[in-house]
Parts: sequence; C-alpha cells; structure tokens
Amino acid sequence: MAGRLEGKVVFITGIARGQGRSHAVRFAEEGADVIGIDICEQISTVEYPLATKSDLEETVRQVEALDRRIVVGQADVRDRASMEAVLDTGLAELGRLDFVLANAGIMPIWGEQSRTMQAWHDCLDVLLTGVLNTVELTYPHIVEQGRGGAIVITSSMAGVEKPMMRTESSHTLGMLGYTTAKSALKSLMRNYASLLAAQSIRVNSVHPTGVKTGMIENDLMANYFESTTAEDLLTLVNAMPIDAVDPVDISNMMVFLCSDEARYFTGHVLRVDAGADLR
Repeated sequence: MAGRLEGKVVFITGIARGQGRSHAVRFAEEGADVIGIDICEQISTVEYPLATKSDLEETVRQVEALDRRIVVGQADVRDRASMEAVLDTGLAELGRLDFVLANAGIMPIWGEQSRTMQAWHDCLDVLLTGVLNTVELTYPHIVEQGRGGAIVITSSMAGVEKPMMRTESSHTLGMLGYTTAKSALKSLMRNYASLLAAQSIRVNSVHPTGVKTGMIENDLMANYFESTTAEDLLTLVNAMPIDAVDPVDISNMMVFLCSDEARYFTGHVLRVDAGADLR
C-alpha cells in the first residue's frame, strides 16, 4: 500500500540526528524522498555535543534501508549559500520539492557559555534567522511548481506564553535568546502562512515539550537538574506522567501536517506537549 507522501520530496534542516533524523525516517516510511542538511560541527556556545558527520551518514543509511532516495550535505542555516548548494543538488537529482521542515536548532541555555552575549546571538541566528533563511530559500521552488505544499517550523513550548525563567538561578542570556527566538517563530509562521495561502502552501508551527534527543539527554542537562532550585524544576512540567516525548511523536505530527489530511490546515500553533500547557 502506498504511503501518504508517496512520490513527494521533503527538505529537512538538522537532519543528522534527533528529531531531524526521525522526521527523515518517518517521511521515508510514508514514501517520500529526502533532501537534508546539518552543520555537523560544534558551535562554541553549545556545551553539549552537536551532531557529527557519522550521525549524518547514519541518517542516510536508515532512509536508504527503506528504499527511498536521500541527498544530504553539510550546511549551516546561518549561511544561505551553503544551504542552497545542497538544495540545488537535491532538486537536480530528485526533481521536485513539496515539503519543508525547518527543524535545526540549538539550546545554549545552561553552562558557562550561556551567560555570554554570543549565546544570545547564536540563538537568534540559528533559531530565528536560520528558519527565515530556510523558508526564503525553499518556498519559491514550491510556488514555481504550482502544486502547493507545506512548510512546518519547529518551535518549542518555550515559545508559547509561559516564561522559562522562574528565579535568578535560571537567568542566562542563552535562555533569553532561546525563548525570544522560539516565541518570534509564531509571528514568522503566521506571516508566511498568510503570504503563501493563495499558492496552496500551508505553513504551521509545532511546539514540543521536552523531546528525548541529544539536546536534553546529556551531562549538561543532568547537572542542571541536580543543582537547580525546586521552583525552576516547575518549568515545563508535563500533565501526563512522562518526562519527555519521543522524537517520533513530533515526526507523526509533521507527517500529518504535510499530508492531504491537513490540506486546509494553515497558520496554526500545534502543541505536542503531553499537557505541559495545562500546568
């Protein structure tokens, strides 16, 4: 039986591991071919390990094991030219573009580097300007094809109403940059949704609670939870009895938003949050 996304092509940023890899695999399971980028280098303000070239190779292996085509390359969402080189290669090989998942992200919110202005700048550059670069680079291709499509922006529950800093001990410039960027993505998403609606290109944002990836499953996060205050531990508490969701839970939402089942669904903020917004 054909998948829901059979014959389609998706472009994914931050594809080497975590949510990005999960999205690539789920879209491949639904019949899509994949174009993807990842920086595969460390950013100085991020004190947990970022993805590597071997992670990117593993994503390729998993997608190809599903008998789908995949074109990937190292590129930085802060550098549109580097992204364009990979996208152009993918378009030349795969012939079309239907969906865009602006997924790449960093979280330099704790650790010594998080207290620097560079952490603020890195958050805004990667999480906000990086999404702008992704959408600006890709949507003209979808418009030109004239078949419509979908763009999904990954934000966070940190970008929905509630403040993430409860006490001075959680006050870092990285945290301010992260929450500011994630909040601004809602406005970015709705403006693109309005702009592109006449072209039948749907734009939505997904706001997860904690997701079980290397972004939170690392020594830096573990040390934070051991040393922080009881008040700060109340941030992003889920109503359902889990600490974090699995990457595939976000991927399933991405598949839905790109499928015909959501063909008139645009301009929305979707929480995959295990009830965190209720707390």
